[in-house]
Amino acid sequence: MLEPPTQEDRNSQEKPSRRTLLIVDDEEGPRQSLRIVFKDDYETLLADNGNRALELAREHPVNAAVLDIRMSGMSGVELLGKLKEINPAIEVVMLTAYETIETARQALRLGACDYLTKPFDLATIRAAVANAMERHAVSQEIRANNSKLTALQEELHNQKLQEEIIRTKGEIYASILHDINGPLTIISGFVEIINQHISERNTMESVNLELVRDRLARINRQVNSCIDISRRYLGFLNPGPGKKATIGINQVLEDLRELLALHPSAQKNELSIQQLPDDAVAEINGTDLIQILLNLTINALQSRGAPHRVEVHGRRLTEKLDLSQYPDGPESFLSNRAGFGNTAPILALSVRDEGPGIDPEVLPRVFERYFTTKTTNNGTGLGLSIVQRFVSEAKGAVHIQTRLGKGTTFTVFLPAH
Repeated sequence: MLEPPTQEDRNSQEKPSRRTLLIVDDEEGPRQSLRIVFKDDYETLLADNGNRALELAREHPVNAAVLDIRMSGMSGVELLGKLKEINPAIEVVMLTAYETIETARQALRLGACDYLTKPFDLATIRAAVANAMERHAVSQEIRANNSKLTALQEELHNQKLQEEIIRTKGEIYASILHDINGPLTIISGFVEIINQHISERNTMESVNLELVRDRLARINRQVNSCIDISRRYLGFLNPGPGKKATIGINQVLEDLRELLALHPSAQKNELSIQQLPDDAVAEINGTDLIQILLNLTINALQSRGAPHRVEVHGRRLTEKLDLSQYPDGPESFLSNRAGFGNTAPILALSVRDEGPGIDPEVLPRVFERYFTTKTTNNGTGLGLSIVQRFVSEAKGAVHIQTRLGKGTTFTVFLPAH
């Protein structure tokens, strides 16, 4: 049973700094003796059985406990295990008049910090309890430091997460501006043609309405393309349930031809876009694929100052790629090797130029954000990073085959539908 606290005990309860010692023994004599020994040093709680001891451990913050092993009902060893379940930080000193090696092993295995045999002298029991209290204090300090460290790590993680969100949003906005620039260039070209056509006519009756209608229809398509691009990027900021998108390759290649017909980089070069003999469907968002091909083709057209030929063509592969045939080296690089689905059928879309090729030291960096070998006015370093992101999201891959002085071929591998 629980012994009623004395006046001295009540006075000690008013000292919040005092640590709590739980004494459990089914014999009143040893129980009271231990209370007298430790009442001036610790807040003492007394219990004459295991169940009452567990109640006290749940109601009070116990630092250490002294348990008699042999008690009626619940044994001290059993109580030790249950106290550790309530609070693993409680340090326990076991007492017994019948020492056995197996009992000692079991007590230590369950987490007892000391094991004393009755009768014991005061110095020994005082040292054992003081050691238990010190172990508890050290353990609590370690736990407190670990909690602080965990909180700090979580705070740093949240800070990094916020910085990543801000950085990602900045990159998305930059990508929007970069990708919309293509359709806006086409729109500007069409508007210029319409204005020129109208300004050359003296009366509206002489204006070729069919030409105007055609150009306005094309402008409308480019405006819709800008809207699609905006929605695509805004989807990164507010992602919703996604579904697998598909697009016909020949339609994309025809759109690419139309988009580049009036592009300044295509005016002075020879551009060849070949459709597939048999149309195929790629598992990728159509807006993403047109941006991939636009970026790669414009880069190819701008790879060389002198007029040169750029070829765009595709093929359908009925077997998965042997990736050993695409090693990374001074003239070859395969992006997203680890994330590539590589399941047949596969669509391969290639953009080949007759430019100067890519320097071996530069080749591994071409997909890095903001990395560019162009002058400040001619490149942002976003085009190829956007290509890699869109292709990776579609579980595809991009292979670069280049040779100094001979040109470069970018091949996009995408899963076919």
